[in-house]
Amino acid sequence: MSNAQKILLLTGASRGIGHATVKRFSAAGWRVLTVSRQAFSEHCPWEGGEVNHIQLDLSDIDTMKSGLDIIREKLDGAPLQALVNNAGISPKGSGGERFSTLNSGYEDWLHVYNVNLFAPLILAQGLFNELVAGKGAIVNVTSIAGSRVHPFASSAYGTSKAALAAMTREMAADFGPHGVRVNAIAPGEIDTAILSPGTEGLVAGLPLRRLGRPEEVASTIYFLCEAQSSYVTGAEIHINGGQHV
Repeated sequence: MSNAQKILLLTGASRGIGHATVKRFSAAGWRVLTVSRQAFSEHCPWEGGEVNHIQLDLSDIDTMKSGLDIIREKLDGAPLQALVNNAGISPKGSGGERFSTLNSGYEDWLHVYNVNLFAPLILAQGLFNELVAGKGAIVNVTSIAGSRVHPFASSAYGTSKAALAAMTREMAADFGPHGVRVNAIAPGEIDTAILSPGTEGLVAGLPLRRLGRPEEVASTIYFLCEAQSSYVTGAEIHINGGQHV
């Protein structure tokens, strides 16, 4: 790695939006560090990917300190220009039914919140010095489900994404004086492997009448991490074909 090469730390990189984000930043010459509870996926290969992968279960908060130590070892004193908190989980009930406020308990919700809300905070806090050194940008991936009840997303997922949007504003206020920008993107119905049956019914009512593409989301993430967005912080950008209107 050259001293001038920018570095991205990305959670949830093995498929969908994460995979597209890896490709977008790699194509622009960035070094990409990835975090996932899975081992490096051969289905999302890129140059240097295996050596730059950190296997870490974001739902296990007790292991986050050791995970941060591994990330710092990978950085080896280099600054961090971007942190993208993309990992997220939305479990279903035992029979595949929507995970609601009636059929889920505290432990279920805590598991979701650890991954979707608390892990992004811990990563940002733990890598604060590296982000300041890199005049970095943080992008939190929220969701259309964070602003309305979604027919397929779980209640825990939706409320955790609403909390992540609010936390993005708080982080922007706190990190901004140190030169670190914090924004969020809120994807809608994106054409990935995790789409629920019946999504086509939602798409028919969207102003753009189509699913979004992962690379469209990745391009917005890239924009928020580059100089073109240098005066943008505390924002949540909707990437949903007009679904939010």
